Amino acid sequence: MGEAERELSKLCKRFAAVVKTHEPYPTTFAKNKDPYRALVRAVVFQQLSGKAATTIHNRVIALWPDKDHPEPEDILAIDPTLLRGAGLSRQKIAAVQDIAQKRIDGVIPQSRALSRLPNEEVIERLTAARGVGRWTVEMYLMFTLGRPDVLPIDDLGVRKGAEKLYRRSFTPKELGAYGERWAPWRSAASWHLWRLMDTKTPD
Repeated sequence: MGEAERELSKLCKRFAAVVKTHEPYPTTFAKNKDPYRALVRAVVFQQLSGKAATTIHNRVIALWPDKDHPEPEDILAIDPTLLRGAGLSRQKIAAVQDIAQKRIDGVIPQSRALSRLPNEEVIERLTAARGVGRWTVEMYLMFTLGRPDVLPIDDLGVRKGAEKLYRRSFTPKELGAYGERWAPWRSAASWHLWRLMDTKTPD
């Protein structure tokens, strides 16, 4: 049992009863993952199965065979019909182009600079890009930046897990208010609520 599980167990007897049956909340994350690359990938993966999304993402990256990932300038310079041919919809092309432009404009900073920003500023900056919602950034905060106190109240798995644990219903707003008692371990609380519902943690 990790520190997060021990602290959650102190905060809530219901968590104490379930966390010991789950794998611990992870403590090691790839914090240097570039937010620009992460968001391009996230947009490609939206509304697709993992296998299909991986295939399309690989096709997009392969459009620049001499690079491991296109630079923002590459995304803006390429003929959009090539992106369409790789499998991106027009909406997703517009989204990755906007992500590229936001990186060039400095709205989406490099990972080192982003890691110094508070959660809400990270959310504000990254959701400024077309096609990037709050949930996507919350997953980035939790599983790339390793922020320990994120509660994705709009995630159905987290909300259903809370309803199962506490035997009551929650609106997203109610879950946000109720979940304040789990601070500063709300990321771990979310992890165990996913586990409680046997939900695969979002990629």
